[in-house]
Amino acid sequence: MKNYIRPYGDTLNDGKIQMSFTLPIDHSVLGDEAAKKLALEMGIFDPSVVHSEALSDGFSFYVVYGSIKHQVNLDDIKVVEVESDVMSKEEVEAYIEKHFDKPIVVIGASTGTDAHTVGIDAIMNMKGYNGNYGLERYKGIKAINLGGQVDNEKLLEEAIRYQADVILISQTVTQKDVHIQNLTSFIELLEAEHQRDNFIVIIGGPRISHALAKELGFDAGFGPKKYAYDVASFAVTALKSKV
Repeated sequence: MKNYIRPYGDTLNDGKIQMSFTLPIDHSVLGDEAAKKLALEMGIFDPSVVHSEALSDGFSFYVVYGSIKHQVNLDDIKVVEVESDVMSKEEVEAYIEKHFDKPIVVIGASTGTDAHTVGIDAIMNMKGYNGNYGLERYKGIKAINLGGQVDNEKLLEEAIRYQADVILISQTVTQKDVHIQNLTSFIELLEAEHQRDNFIVIIGGPRISHALAKELGFDAGFGPKKYAYDVASFAVTALKSKV
């Protein structure tokens, strides 16, 4: 039996969905009608604008509710996930003590024009995020956080200088897929300098997935709601497999 599902709103599989978007138009009845017309063009039937408001001169925001007939077969969906057991901070520390003779050096940065350091700080800095300590607090890990707007060449130069084992790259700015350009350029740089096999290279950010990371040539990718222990668990087991 096919494992089909569609969105649920009032009754099971009724196809009800809600979406929001911004239009480059003043807030008006015309904007409401334009929002509904766009919803119809996207295959949403019986759309209604349940909320709209002005954002600024020439821009307005809309929330549209409606139904779709589309459905997906869950059996046809292939999910690419990080294949490593997630350990706690204490378990990672014990793993390092058991399998490594010296501290693991992890260097990280937000690269290119990306000045957002919240993500890399959450993973790297001692305080961490949401009650989960960063890698600076892990025994057996030397964490080096280069901050934001770090050129790819500078990151590689520092990774070599510190004899890093793991490189972490955070990408928050994703407009016009600039994160794809930055990440692709870094892998190309590693390969051009014959350095790709010398590091475990991990990326993270709001638009990052493990599938994307593997496609671009990285070892792993972590999206939202991931913490230092997720990254550390993968990094230490990946390093162990290289020995």
